[in-house]
Amino acid sequence: MNRRASLAFYWVFRGLIVLFCRAFWRVTVEGKEHLPKTGAFIVSPVHRSNIDFAVVAAITSRRMRYMGKDTLWKVKPAGWFFTAMGGFPVRRGTADREALRRCADVIDGGEPLVMFPEGTRQTGPKIGEVFDGAAFLAARTGVPIIPVGVGGSEPAMPKGAKYLKPVKVHIVIGPPLHPERSDTGKASRRAVRELSERLRDVLQRLFDEAQRKAGA
Repeated sequence: MNRRASLAFYWVFRGLIVLFCRAFWRVTVEGKEHLPKTGAFIVSPVHRSNIDFAVVAAITSRRMRYMGKDTLWKVKPAGWFFTAMGGFPVRRGTADREALRRCADVIDGGEPLVMFPEGTRQTGPKIGEVFDGAAFLAARTGVPIIPVGVGGSEPAMPKGAKYLKPVKVHIVIGPPLHPERSDTGKASRRAVRELSERLRDVLQRLFDEAQRKAGA
């Protein structure tokens, strides 16, 4: 599939996904003015449910890119679908360096990249320790991190649940977090850690606000 066809596929299916999210979960989004209109950036949402991948698509019509385990690409039609929807494969069990290299390639291509800073799905109202991947990549590439609070997605489909629940979901997009630029072009551990801590604090505030407005 060429790029034009891939983008057309994405816009059609993204539109259907967002339409479903708005009808079933009454998804609302605030803070879209914080999203850069051009160029790459890193979207860092709170992660409480498998539906987060779908509802986050509502924040922008631009194609966003997601990492996925390479086994999802073993079946050709599935791989074609995931690629068209912005996914790219990363081998499980390989070093984080390989995954970050693939992410850097996406950013070099000027596209938004989604990285869940909590890693896997979490539960509860508190943001715990976040991984440094988003901060490291932002510091290395100079692109901003866009923190995103997602409220209501956990009761919509809790961890282990098989069915969706039609509850209210609200998304709050925060102002960009800009990395500290280094004269050497390298990201210091201190700068990365400090950016991760800033991200965690902002995510907690956005998550609290999103939860309150979702009635969760």
